[in-house]
Formats: sequence, structure tokens, C-alpha cells
Amino acid sequence: MSYKMNVSEVGESITEVTIASWLKEDGDIVEQDEIIAELDSDKATFELPAEVAGKLKIVAQEGDTIEIGALICEIDESASAGKATPAAEPATATSAASAEGPKATGEVFTMVVTPVGESITEVSIGGWLKEDGDYIELDETIAEIDSDKATFELPAEKSGILKITAEEGSTLKIGDEICKIEVMEGGAPAAATAAPAASAAAPVSNDTTYASGHPSPAAAKILAEKGIDPKDVKGTGVDGRITKEDAEKAQKLAPAKAAPKSEKAEASGPEYSGGISRDEKRQKMSSLRKTVAKRLVAVKNETAMLTTFNEVNMQPIMDLRKKYKEQFKEKHGVGLGFMSFFTSACCIALQEWPAVNARIDGNEMVFNEFCDISIAVSAPKGLVVPVIRNAEALDFKGIESEVVRLAKKARDGKLSIDEMTGGTFTLTNGGIFGSMMSTPIINAPQSAILGMHNIVQRAVVENGAVVVRPMMYLALSYDHRIIDGRESVSFLVRVKELLEDPTRLMLNV
Repeated sequence: MSYKMNVSEVGESITEVTIASWLKEDGDIVEQDEIIAELDSDKATFELPAEVAGKLKIVAQEGDTIEIGALICEIDESASAGKATPAAEPATATSAASAEGPKATGEVFTMVVTPVGESITEVSIGGWLKEDGDYIELDETIAEIDSDKATFELPAEKSGILKITAEEGSTLKIGDEICKIEVMEGGAPAAATAAPAASAAAPVSNDTTYASGHPSPAAAKILAEKGIDPKDVKGTGVDGRITKEDAEKAQKLAPAKAAPKSEKAEASGPEYSGGISRDEKRQKMSSLRKTVAKRLVAVKNETAMLTTFNEVNMQPIMDLRKKYKEQFKEKHGVGLGFMSFFTSACCIALQEWPAVNARIDGNEMVFNEFCDISIAVSAPKGLVVPVIRNAEALDFKGIESEVVRLAKKARDGKLSIDEMTGGTFTLTNGGIFGSMMSTPIINAPQSAILGMHNIVQRAVVENGAVVVRPMMYLALSYDHRIIDGRESVSFLVRVKELLEDPTRLMLNV
């Protein structure tokens, strides 16, 4: 009997999809619920599971665009009758391995993507820390999950043999299947029988294993960012696996001497020398970067964004820091930076001009009586914006401690969802990278963001005399739908006054 599979509905307003790739060949035997293809829409990528078991006959080819409800493939159900279930093989091998090893229970546990935070509807597989067929323990971390806000570790919910069903880089919705575990009991396998599935899958030499020279997902990302080939890195992990620490210590080797010209190179055009390269490298966008991109474009399209500028004389703050930074660090154990001055100044100004601290929710304006200051941080995986809660109630020590704590967690990829949501106003400091002036984009659903820039010695006029002062440009981008020009300019002038006379910060005048 031939079962006809049609394209089912994948989301509201999506009327057609494109066959991104077939994961199975025409004529392959497929199991029910096994992923056989990837479908692309104008909003997301979806996996296509087989609706029945049998022999696959592909109807729509890769690259074809077909409408919802159209025929995509056929499955001959009669062809699967004599096929052994793949999961049964490792179960048999494992149960017969040794009386001392774990015993199969016959249960196959399906792990699904559980909710990881409010408003997060999908995640992507950042990397598998275990291989297909590995024995895993309960609560052992088996994968890294990326969302548009943070990275999470995926713990095993059962002990047993892992069967991966969602590949690295694939995007899943909450509730989708991520892997299966052939549940076993009796502890981890003995060394001699530790990986029956792996040894049966492919012959392994006496000197090396699959893990030899193979980077872990975290190590692979670091090496990709550095532009280092894993072949040039010696692994110190189990069986020679390249660990995260190996990747962090790895240095890019000097470019090798040019190889002799091939006939293909001669035919393709001139050969470049002196280290010139014409190579390209493609890298898939992470869920975090794709989401940031969508939100930034949405802000530009959906808000009446406007930017106003001013400049501040940083001499008083620099003199104050120079005088007291050593005593401050000695007493409080944290350095005295510029962020505490700017955060305190913004909190005072936000309380005086509440519209800058507000947001639009439908047809209502929501005014916050607290100041949760978001701090933009450039992390390895992209821009993240952790939040300092109730910054208006913190002194300089409290602010500096929070900045250091959140920045470290951002660089390590350890920020939680709660630490990245709920800000009312954002500070971003492009000056640390040398930016002289910019127009920062609002961090929705907030209504304003203050951009700090580099400090430059410039000639200014004071009391009729030309003097040289360390000056910084400030840029306030705001949503003109809720913040008027009077409020935005007055807010920025108030921040300028507080920064140029730090005594006002202490006295709140």
C-alpha cells in the first residue's frame, strides 16, 4: 500500500514552502516519525517527519516550491515488513554484552524541547556533546541549546543509549522531539563494552578513535571564530578529542607556502602571491544573531525613531576617578569606571522625565516607577543586553559590581533569561571600540537608548577662553510617538549637568 504524504500547515499565513533538502534518498526505508526532509518557508525552517514506515518515493525535488496540501512524497508501507528496527540492534548487543553492564528495559524515552523562558517559542541545537549511540547517565549534559536570548545546557532525562533525531544547527519549536533514549538500568557499561553501538557502526583503527582530533561543539565554535582548522590542533580530551580549553589556547599557524599551481588554477585565472587570498567562508547565523537582526529592523520600521545629540566635558569625572580610584578599589574590591557615573545620572534624569523611562503597549503608555538599566555587551555569540535591576537604589559600588558580574556572564555565555529581560532604558558604549558618534537603535519595547562615545581632547571655550578638555559626544535615540522633543532634549541636558558636576550626583540636585 502506498501512503501519500502532503505538505501540512506549518504556520499562520504560510501558503507555500520550499524543499531545502532531502535527508533520505529515493528508495530508502524510513521509520515512522523519522525526519526525512527540511522545508523552508518565508519565516522559518521546518523538519518533515515520515508519517508511516516504509519505502520512500520522492515526488517533489530539492529546491521545488510547493503549496500547502500538495503531494511531497509517497511511502510504500509494505516494504518495511522485514526490516529490523535500528534501535533493537544496540539493545540486543548491550543486553548480551555482560552481566555486569547495564540491562535494557525495553523502554524508549522520547525527549522533547521543554519551555526555557517566557516568549521563547523556538530553539536551535548549538552542539551535541555526546555522539549518536553513546551511553549517557541521568542528568548528564548531552547538548547545548541556543535561543534568541541565551544558551542552555540540555541534561539527559534518563540513563541509556542516545539516539539523536535533531541535528546540530536545526531549529525546533517548544515541544518538538530532540532525541530518543533507549532506557537502561544497572550503571554505566564496563570499559570493554562501553560503546557497542559505536564499534558496530564503523571499524576503528588500533591507534585512533572517532574522537581523535574531533572538536567538541564549544571548541568547534571557538576554532571557527579564530579561523583555525581543527587538524592543526592537538586534543587533550578523552581519546584525543579537542576540548574547549584546547581551542582557547590554540594559535593560528603562519600561512603555509604556496602549493604548485594545478591545471585547474591555471585555467581559472591569475594566481595571487604574497599571502593574498580569494577564499570565502560561510557561517550559519545563530538564533541569537537572527533574532537581533529581526528586532533591529522591526524597530526601524515600527517606531518613529529620532536621535538628539549633546556633548559632555569629562574632566571633572576623570579628575575624581584619578583621585579616588585606588581607595575605591581597595575598599570595595571593584574598579571605579565610567558606567557608575552614567548609570546614576540616567536614573536621576529618568525619574525627572518619566516618558523616557516608559514604553508603548498597544494603545496604552506604561510608565515605570523603577529604573532597570540595560547594558549592551558585545559577547562572542553576539550582542546581549543584561539588566541592572533597580539601578536607582544602587550606589557606585553596587552598580560597578553588577556591571562586572553581568559582563563576565555575558562573555561566558551564562546569562539567564531573567537577567536579560525587563529593562526600561539602555546604555551602550561604542566609545570602547573608538566610535566618535553614532545613532543607536532603540532596544524594543523600550522607548529610548543613550549612546556613549570615545573621549577626545578638543578645544572648547570656557569663560571666554579657549581650553583643551576631554570631550564625549552623547546620543539619545528615542521613540517620538511617546517622547516629545522637549522631554528628550531636557533629559540629555540633565544628564550632561550631572556628569559635568559629579557633586550633583551625590546630592541629587
